[in-house]
Amino acid sequence: MFVKGIMKPAHKSYKAQKGEVLKDILEVLEENDIEAMPVVDNGIFVGMVSKGIIYRAFFKSENSDKDAFLNETTAGDVCEHPDYYIHDEEVFERTLPLFKGFPVLAVTDSNRKFQGLVTRFDVIEQFQSAFGTKKKGVRIAFTSEESAGRIERLGNIIKSHHENVISLATFDETDKLARRIVLKVEKNDNIKQFTKKLEKEGFRILSVKEV
Repeated sequence: MFVKGIMKPAHKSYKAQKGEVLKDILEVLEENDIEAMPVVDNGIFVGMVSKGIIYRAFFKSENSDKDAFLNETTAGDVCEHPDYYIHDEEVFERTLPLFKGFPVLAVTDSNRKFQGLVTRFDVIEQFQSAFGTKKKGVRIAFTSEESAGRIERLGNIIKSHHENVISLATFDETDKLARRIVLKVEKNDNIKQFTKKLEKEGFRILSVKEV
């Protein structure tokens, strides 16, 4: 899945214009209970503005009058993190490591034109979906040697036992010759026979748990 498939489009995203005064931006942040927004200039992403950025900018400024500062200072004057964005053609897994200090991440095209937002919540939901956490079943964790045809063999075992797969994920093991696999299937009376067959075929069972 690509980022553009999970992002909130630009016309539904809260964003600040570069020339917008901080007073108006703070009102939007407060009224909608959000911490940060992207800043755009003629549709081009230029940085992020947040409550924290605004407060820091005020304390660093020479203007001791808070109201004057908020009415005279613009988003373009204080915005930070001009590289805090991801391209819309990136795969969604790339988003999670990029969240740094903000619950939202700007999405742009190759020319930095603002396309929308991805929230940390959106990304977590996608990972929950990938792991099937919202559907009850039996979670089977096991390891497999790194060799050609092992996943195909696993598929054949699943098919022969008529298991209904909810999710399947693989992870690198510390040992480069092994791979960790987490399989979630619907609960049935065939789980013991299924796991025994996995072990017989060289898959080392780590845990079997109903979740």
